[in-house]
Amino acid sequence: MQPLQILLLIGGYFGVLILISYVTGKQSNNDAFFKANRQSPWYIVAFGMIGASLSGVTFISVPGWVEASQFSYMQVVLGYILGYAVIGTVLLPLYYKLNLTSIYTYLEGRFGPKAYKSGASFFLLSRVVGASFRLFLVANVLQSILFDAMGVPFWMTVIITILLIWLYTFKSGIKTIVWTDTLQTLFMLIAVGVAIYYVSTDLGVKSTDLLGYILDSDLSKTFFFDDFKSANYFWKQFISGAFIAIVMTGLDQDMMQKNLTCRSLKDAQKNMFWFTIVLTVVNFIFLGLGLLLTQYAAQNGIDADKDQLFPEIATQGTLGIGIALFFILGLIAAAYSSADSALTSLTTSFSIDILDIEKKYDVDKQVAIRKRIHILFSVVLILVIVAFKYIIKDESVIAKLFVFAGYTYGPLLGLYAYGLFTKWKVYDNFVPMVAILSPILSYIISVNSEAWFGFEFGFFILILNGLLTFLGLILIRRQ
Repeated sequence: MQPLQILLLIGGYFGVLILISYVTGKQSNNDAFFKANRQSPWYIVAFGMIGASLSGVTFISVPGWVEASQFSYMQVVLGYILGYAVIGTVLLPLYYKLNLTSIYTYLEGRFGPKAYKSGASFFLLSRVVGASFRLFLVANVLQSILFDAMGVPFWMTVIITILLIWLYTFKSGIKTIVWTDTLQTLFMLIAVGVAIYYVSTDLGVKSTDLLGYILDSDLSKTFFFDDFKSANYFWKQFISGAFIAIVMTGLDQDMMQKNLTCRSLKDAQKNMFWFTIVLTVVNFIFLGLGLLLTQYAAQNGIDADKDQLFPEIATQGTLGIGIALFFILGLIAAAYSSADSALTSLTTSFSIDILDIEKKYDVDKQVAIRKRIHILFSVVLILVIVAFKYIIKDESVIAKLFVFAGYTYGPLLGLYAYGLFTKWKVYDNFVPMVAILSPILSYIISVNSEAWFGFEFGFFILILNGLLTFLGLILIRRQ
């Protein structure tokens, strides 16, 4: 592909997003920015959440897992179903009953201000690192396929990347994102469909035989009950999937802020129900694509695996320019549907949870502060992504940082479980200490678990983290 073609594609894509921002941004007050005036159609929210849930990391990584892990990831996805059921029946009714803007406000009423600030701070840390990592991957791809040829340095690529997000979110925030995420999810799914069409056609698989071809392959083995010590053991992945869904969707301001834009609790629950069904099917489609890509690579002598598999096949040119164009479009859509809502949720949480703007300032002052915070977090994301490139450099270290960011959800799991399923109170001043020690202890146990117990935690580490937080809260219980 020529750089000019890619540049025109990106320019057209963001032109559409900015147009949507203009149409939805006529009312740019805080109620629109934080809650979309609670007027979002549930089906639009449900569809848009698919792209935000998958992200650019999933778009590249899930197809690359098939060669080594077969379809074992579906065990996690099946666990998601249970987790989303808990969100729909337990957490959403709580959030709507309390009429929350930030979901972490619940912690203040249940425990006190220190617990509230701790929960919000862990979210902010995790989301900054996670969003930066996802955008770092995309910025690297754009740098290699476009901006290097144009002589644009990486730091400028990052600034352009964040500036584009800021341009279509600065006015109406989540009100705009509900609609842009829908478009971005559509682009991502079209990209996956185009890739499946091109690869299956080259493999000589007819569309009517495609499902049978996938299910008949040894690579599509889904359930693993043989070795309970293995990271892909069914019950370990299923239970982990349930808790991942509860924590990384139900206890995540980024994801729940979209749900809270629905007109009513009933609409939000319908949104969660249909989102669950569609997400399950979409993950299976991604794994099916991974199987086809793995077979294609083997037949054509392509030496690529894991995260390199999909990009290498899509952009090498042997399947034509169509798949390359849609791959880039899908990658950008998947990455930005996650990153734009991250920027908005960071702005929301910092404004509401840390600065308490709703309690301290009048409406005009709140809007002015929110706009400054939005710019601040844009700058923070730029600095962190550039630091990944120029200071840390080692991509394996960056990947570990992303994984460690996931540890920060463990304290949230423990706090909410303790708050919802016990009536005990705690010494609020000690909550930050418990929240900090739990992920540190979880990490120490995780890296040594195979040597100590002959056991791989895998995704199960989240449950350990939450359990340690829960036990820590019991230790600081007060009568």
